[in-house]
Amino acid sequence: MTLETIRAAHDGPTSGPILFLAPDPNLPSFRYRIAPAIELLAHQGIECRVLVFPRRRYGLRIWEMREELRAASLVVLVKFQLTQAECWLLRRHANCLALDIDDAIYVRKPREPLGAPDDTRWRRAKFAATCRTMDLVIAGNRQLAEAAQPHAPRVEIVPTPVDTARYRQSIPDSARAPRIVWIGLPENLIYLEPLRPVLEELQQRWPALRMRIVCSRFPAWPESMLERVQWSPQSEIDALASADIGIMPLTDNEWTRGKCAFKLLQYMAAALPCVASPVGANRDVVSDDVTGFLASTPAEWHAAFARLLESPQLRERMGGAGLARVRQQYDVAVVSRRAAHLYAGLTGTAVKAPSA
Repeated sequence: MTLETIRAAHDGPTSGPILFLAPDPNLPSFRYRIAPAIELLAHQGIECRVLVFPRRRYGLRIWEMREELRAASLVVLVKFQLTQAECWLLRRHANCLALDIDDAIYVRKPREPLGAPDDTRWRRAKFAATCRTMDLVIAGNRQLAEAAQPHAPRVEIVPTPVDTARYRQSIPDSARAPRIVWIGLPENLIYLEPLRPVLEELQQRWPALRMRIVCSRFPAWPESMLERVQWSPQSEIDALASADIGIMPLTDNEWTRGKCAFKLLQYMAAALPCVASPVGANRDVVSDDVTGFLASTPAEWHAAFARLLESPQLRERMGGAGLARVRQQYDVAVVSRRAAHLYAGLTGTAVKAPSA
Protein backbone atom coordinates (compact mmCIF):
# COMPACT_ATOMS: atom_id res chain seq x y z
CA MET A 1 0.00 0.00 0.00
CA THR A 2 1.47 3.34 -1.06
CA LEU A 3 1.47 6.59 0.92
CA GLU A 4 -0.93 8.06 -1.63
CA THR A 5 -3.39 5.20 -1.10
CA ILE A 6 -3.22 5.59 2.68
CA ARG A 7 -3.63 9.37 2.41
CA ALA A 8 -6.72 8.95 0.21
CA ALA A 9 -8.26 6.54 2.71
CA HIS A 10 -8.09 9.25 5.40
CA ASP A 11 -9.57 12.05 3.25
CA GLY A 12 -12.44 14.00 4.80
CA PRO A 13 -12.98 16.03 7.98
CA THR A 14 -12.59 14.38 11.38
CA SER A 15 -13.57 15.55 14.83
CA GLY A 16 -10.65 14.57 17.04
CA PRO A 17 -8.11 16.93 18.62
CA ILE A 18 -5.15 18.45 16.83
CA LEU A 19 -2.06 16.66 18.13
CA PHE A 20 1.30 18.46 18.18
CA LEU A 21 4.41 16.27 18.43
CA ALA A 22 7.43 18.28 19.57
CA PRO A 23 10.89 17.44 20.98
CA ASP A 24 10.48 19.97 23.81
CA PRO A 25 7.50 22.33 24.20
CA ASN A 26 9.67 24.61 26.34
CA LEU A 27 12.05 25.47 23.51
CA PRO A 28 11.85 29.07 22.28
CA SER A 29 10.80 28.02 18.77
CA PHE A 30 7.75 26.20 20.16
CA ARG A 31 6.84 28.98 22.60
CA TYR A 32 7.05 31.73 20.01
CA ARG A 33 5.87 29.85 16.95
CA ILE A 34 3.45 27.06 17.91
CA ALA A 35 2.01 28.00 21.30
CA PRO A 36 0.21 31.20 20.12
CA ALA A 37 -1.56 29.25 17.35
CA ILE A 38 -2.59 26.57 19.86
CA GLU A 39 -3.98 29.25 22.17
CA LEU A 40 -5.99 30.75 19.33
CA LEU A 41 -7.34 27.34 18.29
CA ALA A 42 -8.34 26.63 21.89
CA HIS A 43 -10.25 29.92 22.06
CA GLN A 44 -12.14 28.76 18.98
CA GLY A 45 -13.16 25.56 20.79
CA ILE A 46 -10.74 23.35 18.85
CA GLU A 47 -9.06 20.88 21.18
CA CYS A 48 -5.27 20.71 20.97
CA ARG A 49 -2.87 18.31 22.65
CA VAL A 50 0.93 18.45 22.88
CA LEU A 51 3.04 15.31 23.26
CA VAL A 52 6.81 15.06 23.58
CA PHE A 53 8.13 13.17 20.56
CA PRO A 54 11.40 11.36 21.39
CA ARG A 55 14.45 12.16 19.33
CA ARG A 56 15.41 8.48 19.17
CA ARG A 57 13.40 5.21 19.56
CA TYR A 58 12.92 5.06 15.80
CA GLY A 59 9.72 3.29 14.83
CA LEU A 60 8.78 2.54 18.42
CA ARG A 61 8.04 6.21 19.13
CA ILE A 62 5.25 6.13 16.54
CA TRP A 63 3.95 2.66 17.41
CA GLU A 64 3.70 3.56 21.11
CA MET A 65 1.44 6.55 20.41
CA ARG A 66 -0.64 4.94 17.66
CA GLU A 67 -3.88 5.31 19.62
CA GLU A 68 -3.34 9.06 20.04
CA LEU A 69 -2.48 9.34 16.34
CA ARG A 70 -5.66 7.59 15.27
CA ALA A 71 -7.83 9.72 17.54
CA ALA A 72 -6.43 13.03 16.23
CA SER A 73 -8.01 14.96 13.39
CA LEU A 74 -4.58 16.36 12.54
CA VAL A 75 -1.05 15.47 13.65
CA VAL A 76 1.51 18.28 13.48
CA LEU A 77 5.12 17.20 13.54
CA VAL A 78 7.24 20.06 14.89
CA LYS A 79 10.76 20.26 13.43
CA PHE A 80 11.25 16.50 12.97
CA GLN A 81 12.16 14.32 10.04
CA LEU A 82 11.50 10.60 9.87
CA THR A 83 12.87 7.49 8.22
CA GLN A 84 10.98 6.05 5.26
CA ALA A 85 9.60 3.24 7.44
CA GLU A 86 8.41 5.73 10.07
CA CYS A 87 6.74 7.82 7.38
CA TRP A 88 4.75 4.79 6.22
CA LEU A 89 3.79 3.91 9.81
CA LEU A 90 2.79 7.47 10.67
CA ARG A 91 0.72 7.83 7.51
CA ARG A 92 -1.03 4.54 8.26
CA HIS A 93 -2.21 5.67 11.70
CA ALA A 94 -2.79 9.42 11.18
CA ASN A 95 -5.81 11.02 9.54
CA CYS A 96 -3.99 14.14 8.35
CA LEU A 97 -0.40 15.32 8.73
CA ALA A 98 1.48 18.62 8.80
CA LEU A 99 5.14 19.45 9.36
CA ASP A 100 6.28 22.78 10.83
CA ILE A 101 9.93 23.78 10.34
CA ASP A 102 11.83 26.90 11.33
CA ASP A 103 15.36 25.52 10.89
CA ALA A 104 17.27 23.78 8.10
CA ILE A 105 16.67 20.30 9.54
CA TYR A 106 17.82 18.71 6.25
CA VAL A 107 21.41 19.44 7.30
CA ARG A 108 23.10 19.08 10.68
CA LYS A 109 24.13 22.17 12.57
CA PRO A 110 27.90 22.82 12.20
CA ARG A 111 29.92 20.89 14.77
CA GLU A 112 32.69 23.50 14.83
CA PRO A 113 32.25 27.25 15.38
CA LEU A 114 31.86 28.99 12.04
CA GLY A 115 32.27 25.61 10.29
CA ALA A 116 30.22 24.12 7.49
CA PRO A 117 27.10 22.08 8.34
CA ASP A 118 27.07 18.31 7.82
CA ASP A 119 25.18 17.64 4.63
CA THR A 120 24.54 13.93 4.04
CA ARG A 121 22.37 11.90 1.69
CA TRP A 122 20.80 10.23 4.74
CA ARG A 123 19.49 13.48 6.19
CA ARG A 124 18.34 14.75 2.80
CA ALA A 125 16.53 11.47 2.13
CA LYS A 126 14.74 11.61 5.49
CA PHE A 127 13.68 15.20 4.86
CA ALA A 128 12.36 14.35 1.40
CA ALA A 129 10.46 11.31 2.70
CA THR A 130 8.96 13.32 5.57
CA CYS A 131 7.80 16.11 3.25
CA ARG A 132 6.24 13.61 0.83
CA THR A 133 4.27 12.08 3.71
CA MET A 134 2.72 15.36 4.83
CA ASP A 135 -0.50 16.94 3.64
CA LEU A 136 1.06 20.32 4.39
CA VAL A 137 4.50 21.68 5.21
CA ILE A 138 4.57 25.04 7.01
CA ALA A 139 7.96 26.71 6.58
CA GLY A 140 9.25 29.64 8.60
CA ASN A 141 10.86 31.38 5.64
CA ARG A 142 11.35 31.31 1.90
CA GLN A 143 14.57 29.28 2.01
CA LEU A 144 12.96 26.45 3.99
CA ALA A 145 9.94 26.50 1.70
CA GLU A 146 12.16 26.15 -1.35
CA ALA A 147 13.85 23.12 0.22
CA ALA A 148 10.49 21.44 0.90
CA GLN A 149 8.67 22.29 -2.34
CA PRO A 150 10.25 19.60 -4.58
CA HIS A 151 8.90 16.91 -2.23
CA ALA A 152 5.79 18.16 -0.43
CA PRO A 153 2.29 18.23 -1.96
CA ARG A 154 1.67 21.65 -0.41
CA VAL A 155 3.94 24.24 1.22
CA GLU A 156 2.97 27.46 2.98
CA ILE A 157 5.29 30.13 4.42
CA VAL A 158 4.39 31.30 7.93
CA PRO A 159 7.11 33.33 9.69
CA THR A 160 7.83 33.06 13.39
CA PRO A 161 5.74 35.87 14.91
CA VAL A 162 6.69 38.44 17.51
CA ASP A 163 4.32 39.88 20.11
CA THR A 164 4.88 43.58 19.44
CA ALA A 165 2.66 44.56 22.38
CA ARG A 166 5.31 43.23 24.79
CA TYR A 167 8.00 45.64 23.64
CA ARG A 168 8.70 49.23 24.58
CA GLN A 169 10.01 51.42 21.81
CA SER A 170 13.49 52.86 22.00
CA ILE A 171 13.74 56.65 21.63
CA PRO A 172 16.99 57.94 20.09
CA ASP A 173 18.88 60.13 22.55
CA SER A 174 22.12 61.84 21.55
CA ALA A 175 22.94 62.48 25.21
CA ARG A 176 22.90 58.76 26.00
CA ALA A 177 25.99 56.59 25.58
CA PRO A 178 25.38 54.64 22.33
CA ARG A 179 24.50 50.95 22.66
CA ILE A 180 24.63 48.29 19.95
CA VAL A 181 22.63 45.27 21.10
CA TRP A 182 22.63 41.57 20.27
CA ILE A 183 20.24 39.05 21.82
CA GLY A 184 20.50 35.29 21.43
CA LEU A 185 21.58 31.87 22.61
CA PRO A 186 25.14 31.19 23.85
CA GLU A 187 25.83 28.87 20.91
CA ASN A 188 25.40 31.80 18.52
CA LEU A 189 27.84 34.19 20.21
CA ILE A 190 30.49 33.01 17.78
CA TYR A 191 28.88 35.06 15.01
CA LEU A 192 29.86 38.23 16.88
CA GLU A 193 33.60 37.56 16.84
CA PRO A 194 34.31 38.99 13.34
CA LEU A 195 32.74 42.29 14.47
CA ARG A 196 35.07 42.86 17.41
CA PRO A 197 37.78 44.68 15.37
CA VAL A 198 35.05 46.84 13.80
CA LEU A 199 33.72 47.82 17.22
CA GLU A 200 37.22 48.57 18.48
CA GLU A 201 37.71 50.98 15.57
CA LEU A 202 34.37 52.65 16.25
CA GLN A 203 35.29 53.14 19.90
CA GLN A 204 38.12 55.41 18.85
CA ARG A 205 35.52 57.87 17.57
CA TRP A 206 32.76 57.05 20.08
CA PRO A 207 34.65 56.11 23.30
CA ALA A 208 31.41 55.56 25.23
CA LEU A 209 30.14 52.99 22.68
CA ARG A 210 29.19 49.65 24.25
CA MET A 211 28.28 46.27 22.81
CA ARG A 212 25.29 45.10 24.89
CA ILE A 213 24.81 41.33 24.87
CA VAL A 214 21.60 39.80 26.21
CA CYS A 215 22.33 36.16 26.86
CA SER A 216 23.06 33.57 29.56
CA ARG A 217 26.79 33.54 28.72
CA PHE A 218 29.16 36.19 27.45
CA PRO A 219 32.37 36.41 25.39
CA ALA A 220 35.71 37.31 26.90
CA TRP A 221 35.83 40.81 25.44
CA PRO A 222 37.40 43.91 27.03
CA GLU A 223 35.31 45.35 29.85
CA SER A 224 35.44 48.77 28.20
CA MET A 225 33.48 47.39 25.26
CA LEU A 226 31.12 44.80 26.69
CA GLU A 227 27.87 45.31 28.56
CA ARG A 228 26.37 42.10 29.94
CA VAL A 229 22.64 41.61 30.44
CA GLN A 230 21.54 38.26 31.84
CA TRP A 231 18.59 37.13 29.76
CA SER A 232 15.08 36.96 31.22
CA PRO A 233 11.68 37.72 29.67
CA GLN A 234 11.76 41.17 31.28
CA SER A 235 15.45 41.97 30.85
CA GLU A 236 15.25 41.55 27.07
CA ILE A 237 12.45 44.12 26.92
CA ASP A 238 14.38 46.62 29.05
CA ALA A 239 17.65 46.01 27.19
CA LEU A 240 16.16 46.69 23.78
CA ALA A 241 14.21 49.74 24.93
CA SER A 242 17.41 51.50 26.00
CA ALA A 243 19.57 50.47 23.03
CA ASP A 244 20.23 52.19 19.71
CA ILE A 245 21.04 49.57 17.05
CA GLY A 246 20.17 45.87 16.82
CA ILE A 247 22.44 43.45 14.95
CA MET A 248 22.33 39.94 13.48
CA PRO A 249 25.66 38.89 11.95
CA LEU A 250 25.84 35.42 10.34
CA THR A 251 28.13 33.32 8.23
CA ASP A 252 26.62 32.16 4.95
CA ASN A 253 25.93 28.44 4.71
CA GLU A 254 23.05 25.99 4.35
CA TRP A 255 22.32 26.05 8.09
CA THR A 256 22.31 29.83 8.59
CA ARG A 257 20.20 30.36 5.47
CA GLY A 258 17.44 28.45 7.23
CA LYS A 259 17.32 30.77 10.26
CA CYS A 260 14.11 32.78 10.66
CA ALA A 261 15.66 36.12 11.74
CA PHE A 262 13.59 36.29 14.92
CA LYS A 263 15.99 38.58 16.77
CA LEU A 264 15.62 41.12 13.97
CA LEU A 265 11.85 41.11 14.54
CA GLN A 266 12.48 41.73 18.24
CA TYR A 267 14.70 44.72 17.45
CA MET A 268 12.11 46.11 15.05
CA ALA A 269 9.35 45.67 17.64
CA ALA A 270 11.46 47.94 19.89
CA ALA A 271 11.80 50.46 17.03
CA LEU A 272 15.52 49.81 16.60
CA PRO A 273 17.26 50.13 13.24
CA CYS A 274 18.97 46.86 12.29
CA VAL A 275 22.26 45.89 10.73
CA ALA A 276 22.41 42.30 9.51
CA SER A 277 24.28 39.94 7.23
CA PRO A 278 22.47 39.44 3.90
CA VAL A 279 21.86 35.76 4.62
CA GLY A 280 18.60 33.84 4.29
CA ALA A 281 15.58 35.42 5.95
CA ASN A 282 17.65 38.46 7.01
CA ARG A 283 17.28 39.72 3.44
CA ASP A 284 13.50 39.41 3.65
CA VAL A 285 13.17 41.08 7.06
CA VAL A 286 15.59 44.00 6.65
CA SER A 287 14.81 46.46 3.86
CA ASP A 288 18.24 47.87 3.07
CA ASP A 289 18.46 51.62 3.68
CA VAL A 290 14.82 51.64 4.89
CA THR A 291 14.61 49.67 8.14
CA GLY A 292 18.38 49.23 8.47
CA PHE A 293 21.39 48.02 6.52
CA LEU A 294 22.63 44.72 5.11
CA ALA A 295 26.40 44.35 5.54
CA SER A 296 28.75 41.65 4.29
CA THR A 297 32.30 42.93 4.84
CA PRO A 298 33.93 44.60 7.84
CA ALA A 299 34.01 47.85 5.85
CA GLU A 300 30.25 47.63 5.21
CA TRP A 301 29.54 46.94 8.87
CA HIS A 302 31.73 49.89 9.89
CA ALA A 303 29.99 52.21 7.43
CA ALA A 304 26.50 51.12 8.55
CA PHE A 305 27.32 51.61 12.22
CA ALA A 306 28.93 55.00 11.58
CA ARG A 307 25.92 56.31 9.66
CA LEU A 308 23.52 55.26 12.41
CA LEU A 309 25.70 56.48 15.27
CA GLU A 310 26.15 59.87 13.59
CA SER A 311 22.42 60.47 13.15
CA PRO A 312 19.73 60.01 15.81
CA GLN A 313 17.29 61.17 13.13
CA LEU A 314 18.27 58.30 10.82
CA ARG A 315 17.94 55.82 13.68
CA GLU A 316 14.49 57.17 14.49
CA ARG A 317 13.34 57.04 10.87
CA MET A 318 14.58 53.50 10.30
CA GLY A 319 13.32 52.31 13.68
CA GLY A 320 9.89 53.70 12.94
CA ALA A 321 9.80 52.03 9.52
CA GLY A 322 10.82 48.72 11.07
CA LEU A 323 8.16 48.97 13.76
CA ALA A 324 5.45 49.66 11.18
CA ARG A 325 6.57 46.71 9.10
CA VAL A 326 6.75 44.22 11.95
CA ARG A 327 3.31 45.24 13.20
CA GLN A 328 1.83 44.75 9.75
CA GLN A 329 3.57 41.54 8.64
CA TYR A 330 5.04 39.71 11.63
CA ASP A 331 2.88 40.47 14.67
CA VAL A 332 1.55 37.45 16.55
CA ALA A 333 -2.05 38.60 16.07
CA VAL A 334 -1.60 38.41 12.29
CA VAL A 335 0.74 35.45 11.86
CA SER A 336 -0.74 33.09 14.43
CA ARG A 337 -4.21 33.57 12.99
CA ARG A 338 -2.86 32.46 9.63
CA ALA A 339 -1.19 29.40 11.18
CA ALA A 340 -4.35 28.50 13.11
CA HIS A 341 -6.40 28.89 9.91
CA LEU A 342 -4.09 26.47 8.08
CA TYR A 343 -4.25 23.87 10.87
CA ALA A 344 -8.00 24.14 11.26
CA GLY A 345 -8.53 24.00 7.51
CA LEU A 346 -6.85 20.61 7.35
CA THR A 347 -9.45 19.27 9.79
CA GLY A 348 -12.37 20.63 7.81
CA THR A 349 -13.13 23.44 10.25
CA ALA A 350 -12.48 27.17 10.09
CA VAL A 351 -11.12 29.80 12.45
CA LYS A 352 -13.74 32.45 13.07
CA ALA A 353 -12.92 36.13 12.74
CA PRO A 354 -12.44 37.89 16.11
CA SER A 355 -15.59 39.51 17.48
CA ALA A 356 -15.75 43.30 17.30
